[in-house]
Amino acid sequence: MERRELLICGSLALLGSPALATSRQESTDLVVIGSGGTGLTAALSALEAGHRVMVLEKMPITGGNTQLAAGGMNAAETRPQAAKKIADSWKSMYDDTMKGGQNRNNPELVEILARQSAGSIDWLLALGADMNGVGRMAGASVDRTHRPLAGDAVGHNIVHALRQAAIKKKLDIRTNCQVLKILQAPNGRVTGVLVRNKYGELFSVQAAAVVLASGGFSANLARVASYRPEYAGFSSTNQPGATGDGLDLGAAAGGELIDMEHIQIHPTQAAGSKILITEAVRGNGAIMVNREGKRFVNELTTRDAASAAVLKQPGGSAFLVFDTAIRKSLKQIEGYYHLELVREGATPAALAAAIGANPQVLEQTLDTYNGYQAAKGDAEFKRVDMPRPIKTGPFVALEVRPGIHYTMGGLRIDVKTQVLKADRKPVPGLFAGGEVTGGVHGANRLGGNSISETVTFGRIAATQAGAYIRQVSKLKLG
Repeated sequence: MERRELLICGSLALLGSPALATSRQESTDLVVIGSGGTGLTAALSALEAGHRVMVLEKMPITGGNTQLAAGGMNAAETRPQAAKKIADSWKSMYDDTMKGGQNRNNPELVEILARQSAGSIDWLLALGADMNGVGRMAGASVDRTHRPLAGDAVGHNIVHALRQAAIKKKLDIRTNCQVLKILQAPNGRVTGVLVRNKYGELFSVQAAAVVLASGGFSANLARVASYRPEYAGFSSTNQPGATGDGLDLGAAAGGELIDMEHIQIHPTQAAGSKILITEAVRGNGAIMVNREGKRFVNELTTRDAASAAVLKQPGGSAFLVFDTAIRKSLKQIEGYYHLELVREGATPAALAAAIGANPQVLEQTLDTYNGYQAAKGDAEFKRVDMPRPIKTGPFVALEVRPGIHYTMGGLRIDVKTQVLKADRKPVPGLFAGGEVTGGVHGANRLGGNSISETVTFGRIAATQAGAYIRQVSKLKLG
């Protein structure tokens, strides 16, 4: 654990003090609530622009859900794509995102996501993140999912780069600090936040602007079920801090909540655990079969469609099936071995016996799929991207079932990331980005778009909050 992670809502010296002050007031230019990808991106960007920044994180460590992200980051017209001679366009990314979201997305926000995605990749590369590998995830029409070249999890790579930059730049990060309220002047203008630390001490921070970057509510199972009763009893793939309190902070300050019923279940959570099996396994060539051993869906369809298809299978689960060549293509798969989630067989028939499938059916399924892969055409399910056959033993299977993964709804924002009230006017001084907001993903998020959203809108929030801070400062001086 990095040294700055030891901060408990104050300086390291406070840890040895016999008693903490019961009340105090601090000040800064900008408060960022949340230290996941969006929060750290916004904070670092604002710090680079010369503003004083304080990051408040309710959990003991930084990283949020971003540190769990596995698959990759979607971006179009990037340097890594150009190096691999991959033809792509922001318009194609826009179209895929709108289609994936069932055209319920805010088109202006989607255009920003797509147009500025390449710049976000460049920003991460400059920080030292490895975004040079390029693959494909469900719903994309071209290879645009950026990840480390070795196939490592993208979230760990990005969070590590952000943390290192935070340490180098001496970013003021306070962990174990929960924001209880966004403070406002009588006219609604943001003036700071009220905070409670690990010891129950309350204190306030004066600030000209606040960026909400606290994530969604997928770990709040009761809240999920209140919007979607059919998801009661599902488990979540999220870290335990994703409870939605940031949405409530924004709403209490006057912000409007939208699209709250749009909650995504991910089709490949490891059965019997909270471990998410990255979509990159399918992107690198795995197929999904039911308990009989038969394919039943285009593995790279959108997450909502894939999840619905899995739930229709006997037992409400399925098996990801792949071979040693696919295993070697993605380093993250080794982690599933360490967690003892995999089943193996030297031959397809042996693998069928290991998962309780019909050997003849599984063998025929693989033969048929490999024929489609060689012919570059999937006659049954119209899967377009089939990068590898499945023919090199040992053969591998992972049992999966859908789990609550992402909340598309949240605070309404405009193109400047300003939090909007029901009358569409901004809450002065309040900005937001990432999963705490609604509108970018519509009814369903494409894999790879979340990390893209965090970096792109985190940078915009910093720029716009900075402009607002300068405006407020000029008014005070005047």
